[in-house]
Amino acid sequence: MSQWSIEAYEKAWQFAALAHKGQTYKGRTPEINYDYITHIGMVTARVLQGLPATPEADADLAVQCALLHDTLEDTPTTYEQLLAEFGSAVAQGVLALSKNPNLPRPEQMQDSLARIVQQPKEVWIVKLADRADNLQYVPWNWKAERINNYKLEAQVILDTLGAANSILAQQLAERIASYG
Repeated sequence: MSQWSIEAYEKAWQFAALAHKGQTYKGRTPEINYDYITHIGMVTARVLQGLPATPEADADLAVQCALLHDTLEDTPTTYEQLLAEFGSAVAQGVLALSKNPNLPRPEQMQDSLARIVQQPKEVWIVKLADRADNLQYVPWNWKAERINNYKLEAQVILDTLGAANSILAQQLAERIASYG
């Protein structure tokens, strides 16, 4: 594994923190909402934890994609901004990790996975870490059908991308098994 750069981390963290400023996500109960940057940090921590299982990985690419993975999907950030700030590899990785809002919802994940598998394994690792973090608990307002669909979708992610990193594949498998 290549060593990751604190300068690359700082730059991407600061960009993500500003892009996601004011955003929150649901907790286990209606009273709990977390700052969205918490999710970004947890996904990145998982990526860093998993990187030793993929020794050939470009750690800076993996870390920057983890920190920026939701900027195109959930903020006004544009692909062109990411390209200018972080270069083609990061911008392409984040684009692949972003669902296409122009597609019907049921097709969005399959489209994203088809684009992710065309990317370096570092991008695959980010998606595994992202879904593992998203499965830490069931949001309080989700119904049984949504929970089941999310769990099934997680299994598709694991089946498609799990070969990229044994540590993160195991974490995701454990989360799937206990979800709901």
